[in-house]
Amino acid sequence: MIAASFGGPQRPVEVSGDLRAEKPRDGFVAWGVLLAQLNVGKMMAPIDSPAMAQFVARIADVNRQAESAPGFVWRLQDEEGEGALDQRIFNDDTLLVNMSVWRDAASLFDFVYRNPQHREALQQRRQWFSVVAEPMVVCWWTPDTHMPTIRDAEERLTHIRENGPSARAFPFRRVVPVEYQFPEP
Repeated sequence: MIAASFGGPQRPVEVSGDLRAEKPRDGFVAWGVLLAQLNVGKMMAPIDSPAMAQFVARIADVNRQAESAPGFVWRLQDEEGEGALDQRIFNDDTLLVNMSVWRDAASLFDFVYRNPQHREALQQRRQWFSVVAEPMVVCWWTPDTHMPTIRDAEERLTHIRENGPSARAFPFRRVVPVEYQFPEP
């Protein structure tokens, strides 16, 4: 999947715009642009503790389902491939990282809220993760020739925290249409 998506042939990528809009945006196709997302959870206990066991037990299954979901392109993984449990952001061992790339916002939305296993884990997240005041989710458009890095994700999350939503970094529920970041020449 990565070879076809990053550096592979250009293909049309559907862009949905604001997911809460009454009417979908028809007719706009972005070539070679994908939606990157980062969500970070502040763990209530160390990842290898009994308190996190139910969460950890779900990771492989939910990630397999994401990988087979329509519109999925790539996800951050550890060497074992089950998740990204060893990845850290801001050098903070209490922050668990999930980063993925999708063809469009509608595909990501469908997986996040309509996949039964993911939706169940999302509903139970308060068992494993603390509630925090600052943004912990950020999205951005990325060329399909660039695989996002932890450094990219840190920069985008910092941007939304310091500057609020913009075309450069926006919340999942308010997707900025791609043409605002990549205007036509």
